[in-house]
This record gives sequence, structure tokens and C-alpha cells, in this order.
Amino acid sequence: MPTRASLRHAAARMLDPLCSMGLWLGTICFAASLTPSLIPRDALLQGVLSGIAFAAGYGIGVLGRWLWIFLGLPRLRDLAIGRVATALAVVVCAAMVIVFLAQASGWQNDIRARMGMDAVASARPVFVGLVASGVALVLLVLGRLFRGVVHFLSRRLGHHLPRRVSLIVSVAVAGVVFWSIGNGVVFEAGLRALDSSYRQLDAVVDTTLEPPLDPLKTGSEASLIGWSGLGRMGRAAVAAGPTQTEIESLTGLPAQEPLRVYVGLNSAADIRARADLALAEMIRVGAFERSTLVINTPTGTGWLDPASQMAMEYLQRGDVATVSMQYSYLASWLALMVDPTYGADSARALFAAVHGHWRTLPRDRRPRLYLHGLSLGALNSDLSVDLFDILGEPFDGALWAGPPFPSRTWRHATQARDPGTPAWRPRYGDGSVVRFMTQDGAPAGNAAWSGPRIVYLQYPSDPITFFEPGSALRRPVWLSGPRADDVSDSLRWFPVVTFLQLGMDMAVATSTPTGYGHVFAAEDYVDAWLATTASDGWDAPTVAALKARLAAEGL
Repeated sequence: MPTRASLRHAAARMLDPLCSMGLWLGTICFAASLTPSLIPRDALLQGVLSGIAFAAGYGIGVLGRWLWIFLGLPRLRDLAIGRVATALAVVVCAAMVIVFLAQASGWQNDIRARMGMDAVASARPVFVGLVASGVALVLLVLGRLFRGVVHFLSRRLGHHLPRRVSLIVSVAVAGVVFWSIGNGVVFEAGLRALDSSYRQLDAVVDTTLEPPLDPLKTGSEASLIGWSGLGRMGRAAVAAGPTQTEIESLTGLPAQEPLRVYVGLNSAADIRARADLALAEMIRVGAFERSTLVINTPTGTGWLDPASQMAMEYLQRGDVATVSMQYSYLASWLALMVDPTYGADSARALFAAVHGHWRTLPRDRRPRLYLHGLSLGALNSDLSVDLFDILGEPFDGALWAGPPFPSRTWRHATQARDPGTPAWRPRYGDGSVVRFMTQDGAPAGNAAWSGPRIVYLQYPSDPITFFEPGSALRRPVWLSGPRADDVSDSLRWFPVVTFLQLGMDMAVATSTPTGYGHVFAAEDYVDAWLATTASDGWDAPTVAALKARLAAEGL
């Protein structure tokens, strides 16, 4: 049991002066965190990020000092210049904080102007400094608590082990204890709370949406899938436009009512049963009798981007069937943490069921088959297919929007790009199979399309796509060469800090205006679908009219 003296000693150590090396590195990291990254940050997020950055830098400095002492080298404070150096560090660091805070608003306004956003308030630096101080203080207290546990254990073990060995063992034991508490108590409790919230949200029925009367609509009385079984996202997807009348009013040509098949997470007991149910519903409504068939893999919550779906249905004049299968009701990042393979397994089962039936149809009577997905949906859609298994019966193409950075095909094509092209808009081979496009227009290639058309729609300012796990230690490749218009010229790479910035950017990637970050514009989907499907009969004026119609609907 700890004695009163040991407790008093531990409490006194919590009030030790700041480490000068930690103060230097913490301030440098704080200053670097104020520079722009990919996504504009409001004052609160900037303060949180800057506080974390300071704590990270300070922690690295403390670790460096600890290693210095561990090796038995002389400590600066034991030398004559020790106190002078510490005082100088405080003065210089305070000046750095003031100078960089004064520039922070200008850096953020640079990104905001590129995205058509209003400038930030003039009082912002003060609020950022206060929030950062609070966050850094909390993390500093936790760090000193960790140090106190290590010191306590080391003193106890020091009676039985050599000093340095006891220190190493104490750090390891304290690390396990803190990790267990954080992961087993805080994380698990938070995860359970979020799981419950998302589950209840998925079950909410929007009273403004009525079950469809058309027997060809999923969720109708004739459907194999009940309206309640679709889930919140499924009901919204099925009820979304455009209708046959709306398509005809835009094109002036005959159209059909688009078919949308959606299987909710609670529609069947397991993945295989849901895939079989989706196929049965497709056959019931005549999905394979349409000219175009799209397997649209949703995001983690089951959401389908209406901007993409509507663009495709207009371009095909309604002669298209879309099938989707929900695999989670959690946000994408939570779905990946809870079960990182479940979404891919679900997408794989749906593709196998649909492709298995599709390939039995006569070649001259098959619909064209396309894959589609946004964000986590793009990643799982990519994982749903083993290209070697379908070489004899390939699908016609894929449009993957905002592919997350681990996406296998995207990463391979980006890494193997023409070295003369930037990583944010690469050219892979001659462009006959895989092409990339941004908001600047249609994808380019040196050769005509051949075989399946794979198109990636990505925005250079999207951290979901351009996050680099190794950015803590090395410069991301997309920072080399020319910058895209929506990326600030002031963006620079800083060890550790850039990793933290991009991590924060991922959390707020959908906070940007449409057409930037991870929020994709309908007009860009139009260009991407035209490139993927080579839809006929759409001249420039008609395409412009379609983009204007979708923009007027806020997509």
C-alpha cells in the first residue's frame, strides 16, 4: 500500500516545472498545427487540434529528456546555463505562439476562399488559444499521471531489479494499464452508446415517407421486402426521385420509371440470406430486363448518395435498375472499427448473387453491369470482385467516388501512375481501363477505352482519399508537384503534425461546401457516369440542362 509520504511525493511531482525540451517541441508543433491542411477548421476544432499537437510535441520532448537521463548523460538544469536556457525557452515560445496565432486566420481564409466560404471572425485566435490551452492542460495532467504511475512502480520494483530494468518494466506495465482502461472502459462504453444511438436512429420511420403503391417498388405490398425492413436509409433511397415524368420533362424523350432494390440490414438473418433476397426481389421487379444494372454499395450507415443515383437515372432515361444491400447502421469509421471485413463480405455476397444470375442470361439480352460506391462503399465495392474470377464474364465498368486511402485498386493505380502526373490526378497506363477525374472535368486517357471502364471520382481536398498513415514521418506524395485549385499553396508537411491535421480533416471531411472535400457534386457525377457508361444521345446543351436541374435540387 502506498504511504502518505509517497502520495505527497507523487502529488508534488504533478506540479513540477515544464520540461524545456518538451516546451520547445510542443510550441513548434502548436505553431505548425495552425498552418492549413486540406479542410477548413473552425475555431473549436483548431483549438482542439493545436492542443493535441502541443501535447504530442511536449511528450516527444519529455521522452527525449528521459532517454538522455536514462543513458546517464548530464542534465541541462544541472549546468550553470540551465535556468537561463529554460527562461529563454519560455520567452521565445510565447513569442512564437503569438506570431503564429496572428497568422492562423489568414491561413484558414485561404482555404475557405478557394471553397467559396465566408472568412473567419477576427477574434478567432483568442478562442483558439484558450481551447488549445485547455486541451493541452488536460493531456499534460494525464501524461504526468502516467509518469507518476511509472515512478511509483519503479520505486517498488527497484528493490528487486536493477534501476534501468525496473524503469523499462514500469513503463510497460503502466502502458498496459492505461491502454486497458482507455480501451476497455472508455472506448467500449462509448462504442456501446454510439451503437445504441445508431440502431435507434436506423429504426426511426420518417412519417413524411409513405410506403410505395407501385408494385414494382421495393417496400410496396407486393414486395418481398417490407417497408419497415428497409431501414431509414433504405426507405429514403427507394423514395428518392427522379420519376419517369421528371425524366421525360427534361429530355423530351420517352423514359421509364427507374427501379431501385434495397435490402435493409434487418430484412434477413445473415449476409447470404440478404443477398438471396435481393436477387429474388430483382427478378420479381424485372431488374434484369433493363438495359443497365448497377450494384451500388452503400456507406456504413446504409446511405446512398442521391446526387449519384439521380444522375445515373437521368442519363439512362430511367432504363436502369439499382440494387443495394445494407451491411451496417453505424457511421463508416465505426463500421470499420467494429467489424472491418463485414462490409466487404456483404458486398462480395451481393455481387456473387447478381453476377451469378447475370452470367446465365444470353449475352445479347443481358443488361450492362456496373459497380458503384462512395467512400466506404467504394472500398467495399472494390473488394467485392476478384478480377481473376470474372475474366471470362467481366462487368462493364465501375464508378468509385471518394475511395478511402486503403482501397486496393486505387492505391495500386496511384502508385503505378505515369511519373509525370500528380498523385491527386494520376494517369494509369494509357487510360484504356482505369481513369481518374476531379471536379475539373471528364477523365483523360491516351487511348480509347477497352474492356471494363473503371473511373475514380476524387477531389484533391478529400482527406478520406489522401490521408497518409506514414505522414507522421514522411512527406505525402500528393504534396509534390503542382497543387490543385482547392488545395492551399501554404500547406506544408511537418513531422507528426501533418498526421494529426489529416486525421482531424478526416473527421470533418463532409463539412465542406458541395464539390470539395468529401461532398460530391451531382454535376461531377454526371461527367463521371458519362465516362463510365458512354451513354448515347447526350449532347453538350442537354448535359448542361441536366446539371442545372440537379443543381437546382441542391445536389
